[in-house]
Amino acid sequence: MKQFFWLFTIALLYGGCVFGQQVVKGLVLEANPQHQDIALSGANIYWLNSPIGTITDEKGMFSIPYDKAYNKLVISFIGFQSDTLTISEPRTIRHLLKPSNQLDEVVVEKKRDAVQKTYFSAQNVVTVNSAELLKAACCNLSESFETNPAIDVNFNDALTGTKQIQMLGLTSPYLLITQENIPMVRGASQTYGLTFTPGTWVESIQITKGSGSVVNGYESISGQINTELIKPFTDNPIFLNGYANRNGRLELNAHINQKVSEKLSTGLYVHGNNRSEKVDNNDDGFLDAPLSTQINVQNRWQYQNPEKGWVSFLNVRFLNDEKQVGETNFNPDTDKFTTNAWGSEIDTKRFDSSVKLGYVFPELPFQSFGFQASYSKHQQDSYFGLNVYDIDHTSIYSNLIFNSILGNTKSKFKTGITVAYDGYIELVNTQNFERIDKSIGTFFEYSYDDLERISLTAGLRFDSHNRIGNFLTPRFHIRYTPWEKGSFRGSFGIGRRAANIFTENQRLFASSRVIQFDGNGGDIYGFDAEKAVNFGFSFLQGFTLFERPGNVSVDYYRTNFDNQVVVDWENPRAVRFSNLDGKSYAGSFQVELNHELLPRLDLRAAYKNYDVKTDYQTGLLQQPLQARNRYFLNLGYETVQKESGAQWRFDYTLHTLGKQRLPNVDTDPVALQLGTTVDGYSLMNTQITKVFSSKFEVYLGGENLTNFRQDNPVLEANDPFGPNFDTTIVYAPILGTMVYAGFRFKS
Repeated sequence: MKQFFWLFTIALLYGGCVFGQQVVKGLVLEANPQHQDIALSGANIYWLNSPIGTITDEKGMFSIPYDKAYNKLVISFIGFQSDTLTISEPRTIRHLLKPSNQLDEVVVEKKRDAVQKTYFSAQNVVTVNSAELLKAACCNLSESFETNPAIDVNFNDALTGTKQIQMLGLTSPYLLITQENIPMVRGASQTYGLTFTPGTWVESIQITKGSGSVVNGYESISGQINTELIKPFTDNPIFLNGYANRNGRLELNAHINQKVSEKLSTGLYVHGNNRSEKVDNNDDGFLDAPLSTQINVQNRWQYQNPEKGWVSFLNVRFLNDEKQVGETNFNPDTDKFTTNAWGSEIDTKRFDSSVKLGYVFPELPFQSFGFQASYSKHQQDSYFGLNVYDIDHTSIYSNLIFNSILGNTKSKFKTGITVAYDGYIELVNTQNFERIDKSIGTFFEYSYDDLERISLTAGLRFDSHNRIGNFLTPRFHIRYTPWEKGSFRGSFGIGRRAANIFTENQRLFASSRVIQFDGNGGDIYGFDAEKAVNFGFSFLQGFTLFERPGNVSVDYYRTNFDNQVVVDWENPRAVRFSNLDGKSYAGSFQVELNHELLPRLDLRAAYKNYDVKTDYQTGLLQQPLQARNRYFLNLGYETVQKESGAQWRFDYTLHTLGKQRLPNVDTDPVALQLGTTVDGYSLMNTQITKVFSSKFEVYLGGENLTNFRQDNPVLEANDPFGPNFDTTIVYAPILGTMVYAGFRFKS
């Protein structure tokens, strides 16, 4: 098997070097007064009066087939003056585009959409840029999806207030969450990891529906969320953001960027937040939000030398996060591990480091190498009442990628090797769980794009894992464009993962439920690894109505589990873990409309239906605490921006959730029985931003404006050490209306 593995890998790497054709290659840069070489990603390159075209990659590089029938090469980019070059033979060019605001005549520019959908990608990708993130407070990554219907934000438990995200009806463990395409929120960080990335650090978010690329691993089942961080080269030299809300949360973000040389820049990013005010709006004796303190510091280095083909990033980060939850009169110094008062502390220390190195062959810009590597150390010490849960997770990851073409630039491929290591040490009350996961894999991904109607991506991974075994992971995506601004997509893929049952379900410790295991002797806590098939289709159609642009999209995705670690909450006295015995599937249907109703007034509306069912001990049931029907509306308006940069921005978001099924609590005392379902409800959020200039702005916002709250989020709050205590049945907000304000300063 090892000989096959290495021969297969060498053959893939060698295959890209034996094909070639006559092409025009080049680099497109921004011409600016500072004489900085800033690559333009996404610039359009095409032969005049021909269907042949391409776009520049993230390094500003492009390659386009040469044809003697055409000799006028057009280079264009929104906000820049288009240029037409005369090309009489295949060669390599380096071209600077001038910003259009340097022209004397009036230039009409199109504003970049805050949420972008592509008509030409084989994958169903939604890109959320910084303009969209500014529509809400976005204190951290978990709060960055409130204005986007692709992701659902749910409530996790009644104590920590941690928000759990879902896509296609499945929770975040079934999503591959990456940071600049390096796996990030996984393992020990699965529950709280999204809160460890401050919103101001985020440049853009790419949301992929359906199984992701084989290049990024085998764990993506229902989709992938990739976060791109701001770059030292393009970020402001100094950025400050302050935030405060009426529930006692204070936050400060500071970015300091320094240009070391023409090719090297560095940035220091500091985030701190604190909540020391005790809030108990429902008078149940328990904190509605945790007392918390977080210090998060990152140092980021960026090097780019486009002329020689090199680009690299180095990140180092340290985080310390402390939370205290429980009864309002709980004092850790005197009440810890006693029955004086119920309380919990969750202390997390995390160290991250990563490096990305890319090289583009100067004479062959369609061919490149990329290397990614990361190391993280995550240590969480926590207790919940009398329950103890500690986890120590060491992770090492590396990925080597080679990109080239097959014959011409319409046919491209990626191939490479992935090596990963995860070491876990867990303490669950008095029982230790230790394991080491090791894997090595190789992948090959082929993509074809005829630049008009059809594009496809087909990938295959082979991995050898010490616990999951040897396995293949296929992925396939296809796009067909039958008419202008119309795009059909289909996808199919298989994903696998090792479920970390305790860290993914930490809320169980904040209850009196007994943990039950019904394993089958597998290698992961006595269970087999999870395996699922995801397939689906989507349709996107752009239109112009009343001379203003818009688009409508429809998609359906389904995930069928061949095996799953089922978490059964149907017995109020226990939580039961078992391997799937029967069916488990998630079906997701969504319709979305985007339209500019009036100049600078944008509408986004969506409807979603989820059919998510699993065979529990009591039969095939809809997933509890999940609304089958969801409705979404977002309105955004901004005034005309003055020469000084002054402007007003207004944003309004409405979430409406239908009925939700509750876990079975029939054996609880009558006073604690919640029924089988809860009625739907609506949540309204809004934000107003006053931009005084390009350097300074302030914002004021409100969440849950109707003050809708769950009446009894903590069952048996008056007897937290009794048999009926439970904080896990949360279907609505706990805090009620929350008003916040803040400022942003740039220099």
